[in-house]
This record gives sequence, structure tokens and C-alpha cells, in this order.
Amino acid sequence: MKPVAFDYARPRSIAEALETLDAQPGAKILAGGQTLGPMLNLRLVQPDMLIDITRIPELTAVQETGDGVAIGACVTHASIEDGAVTGTANGYLDRVASGIAYRAVRTRGTIGGSLSHADPAADWLAALLALAAELEIAGGSGMRRAALDDFVKGAMETALGTAELVVAIRIAKRGPKARYGYHKICRKTGEFAEAIGAVATDHEAGYFRLVAAGGSHAPVVFTDPRELFKEADPTDARGFDVDMAANALADAGMAADDYDLSLRAIVMQRAIQEAAGQ
Repeated sequence: MKPVAFDYARPRSIAEALETLDAQPGAKILAGGQTLGPMLNLRLVQPDMLIDITRIPELTAVQETGDGVAIGACVTHASIEDGAVTGTANGYLDRVASGIAYRAVRTRGTIGGSLSHADPAADWLAALLALAAELEIAGGSGMRRAALDDFVKGAMETALGTAELVVAIRIAKRGPKARYGYHKICRKTGEFAEAIGAVATDHEAGYFRLVAAGGSHAPVVFTDPRELFKEADPTDARGFDVDMAANALADAGMAADDYDLSLRAIVMQRAIQEAAGQ
């Protein structure tokens, strides 16, 4: 199956992209196409126009500040893998990017495009939920910020308006003792993950976020280690309890069978172990 016929536009600025989007209510934003392309081919989406935003300079920039970093929505996975984002999260972003699909996909796929689809089996959603990332979103009424937690409404469901687009992803810097872990299970290399675990901890700052995702279920974020650790101590990886985690996932509303719950609990455990080994 192939896509329905559509028009194509390539704006040169965010303002021009928003004007085009506002004038074409049936349009879809093209940021990399690695998720949108298959959806077009399967006719899961049938836009009147594709608005290609990959040539807008502001969307491919990485800006580092004293308290964090802003990653343009059209920065590719490959760019992050190759070190475009430095000084944040101790190489965590590079490691996540390097495990996304294949190099050809990473060369085209973008971080903002991935988040805009909110596919729970995609890497960046879980990885950035662990970092409490914020999104900069442009629309007709100006710019707004949204926590990624609030932006994601469910599997493949976001709070992005019909005439809005993601401009950048903001990540706060953590202390030097912050630790990060990420683990996923796929049936074979390059496929979307069946289970993803992502964690970020900063014991001195009292920061703890552990994410379980993958498959078709919306991600679950834990901020209280008492639900997952026998002694409520997230610095001791040996205290993580797989059974407690599986029960906590079920209590959080993850509608999965026992096998899937256990699988997600195990990737959470491995992410914790990776963070502890840093």
C-alpha cells in the first residue's frame, strides 16, 4: 500500500511553518519521517499536505546554558550519537541514541519527531521522561513550555494542538553524582522495543525517576523508590524487587499480562544496575 496523494511544503522559518499549518488544517509535520513514513504507507494517516521542517535552522541547533541544554526538534538521532549534546547526563543521551534502530534510520530520524508521536515503544520517550524533560512548543499564540509528563496523554496521544509544533527539548543539568541507566529488550536488533527501562537518580538532590515503557502501553513513571525497593534505597541496586515493581506497574494502570509486567520490571532492574555501575 502507498500513501494517498498530498501536497508538499518546505518552510524556511518557524513562523512560515506555523502559517502553512494554520492554513492547511489537514496537514502533517514532517521532521524525519521514520515514524510518519510507515504510517503514510499504511494509510493510518492521510494528510492533505506534508510540511517539511527539517531545513529550519533553529530546529537543528543545540544550545547549552549554565543550567541545561535545549535540543532542536530536528536534531537527528545520529547527531546525538556522535556527540552533538555534551555536558549533560554523563553520556546517557549518546548511549540511548546509538541503540535506536539502524544507522540509516538514526541519520534521518529526529528527537522531536519521535516525541511528537509518543510511541511507547520508541526510545526517546522513556529516556527523556526519566530526565523530566520539557518541550518548547510554538503555536499561533506564541511559545509555551510543557513538561513531557503532561505532554504525553497516552500511547500515541499527546497534548500537541493541531496548529502547533515542537521546537525544542529542554533538559536540566544534574549534579556530578547523578547517575543514569537505560535498558531495552527487542525481539531483534532494530525493532521497536517490547520493554524499556530508564532511570535517572541524584541522591544528594533527592531526585529519582524510573520509567517503564515499551510495547503498546503508555509509559509509567515512578518517583517514589518505596514502591520498588525493599529498603526504599535507590542507591542499592540489590534492593530492587522485581515482584514489587510488577505489582506497582499493575497498580499504576498498565493493562498488561503477567509476562509483560515481569518483562518491564526486569528492564527497570537492569537500568538500575547500569546506573549503579557508573
